[in-house]
Amino acid sequence: MSKRTDLAVELIEDNAEQIKGVRKKVHHKIASTATEVIIEDGAAAAKIGKPVGRYITIETTRVSGDPSEFNEQVADIAEEILRVCGVCDYIDKSVLVVGLGNDKITPDALGPKVVSQVLVTRHLAEENVPKAIREAINITSVSAIAPGVLGQTGIEAAETIEALVKFTKPDCVFVIDALACSDISRLGSTIQMTDSGISPGSGVQNRRKELSKETLGVPVTAIGVPTVMDMHTIAENLTGQTVGSHAINHLPNMMVTPRDVDKLIERMSRLIAYGINKATQPYLTIEDITSLS
Repeated sequence: MSKRTDLAVELIEDNAEQIKGVRKKVHHKIASTATEVIIEDGAAAAKIGKPVGRYITIETTRVSGDPSEFNEQVADIAEEILRVCGVCDYIDKSVLVVGLGNDKITPDALGPKVVSQVLVTRHLAEENVPKAIREAINITSVSAIAPGVLGQTGIEAAETIEALVKFTKPDCVFVIDALACSDISRLGSTIQMTDSGISPGSGVQNRRKELSKETLGVPVTAIGVPTVMDMHTIAENLTGQTVGSHAINHLPNMMVTPRDVDKLIERMSRLIAYGINKATQPYLTIEDITSLS
């Protein structure tokens, strides 16, 4: 059965122990479960179809309803962001947050929605606030942008981001994007983080230029949520037959999204934005972040 998915955990399923060069660990957290997949070498990467790197998949309750454990979920996300980045303290560092996607298409609006809720602080340094004062109040320099998509701007998002990285010189880049999955239970309830970067649009067969440490020159942490599924994958899951079989080979393909995707994007973007804010500004409380957002 073929799979169209951006999630590393779905590509290995229960076979991680049988694939040389792949390690898998499961961490039970406060309000979620985090599955860590480490792809150690090129041979394993080629077999799985994902670059070498660390992939952490956080699975929690569907957030299209009112989350009852929001603060705990934020804490879990912030902790995993720090673990993926390998950074324990962002103070005196510079972070660029990039929200990929088209804000006019709801399933693709995750990145721009996250960016709109990120606490940006880089301008404080530009306004000549003394470093001693910034450190005293524990402010990390954060900038953010939603570069849009090629069809909106005529410019590849990667070109915009490369130019910004050269000009602003961040220590690391966070890239947020909507993903595709192959298991319907993961729609809107899963967050994947990786240090291997991202190829925007790969899950919907619209792959754009890669964003990674190799292309940008600084560490890149990609954060995404599956908001769509490929209809052929759904048909395969329901029938147990591949797309090439007689039973379903006549079906046109399309991407399918949940009925309540607007609420899903609204609440998942808030959750991720708060997780980023908490990771980059660890001395702020949830109440502080809310008042400043």
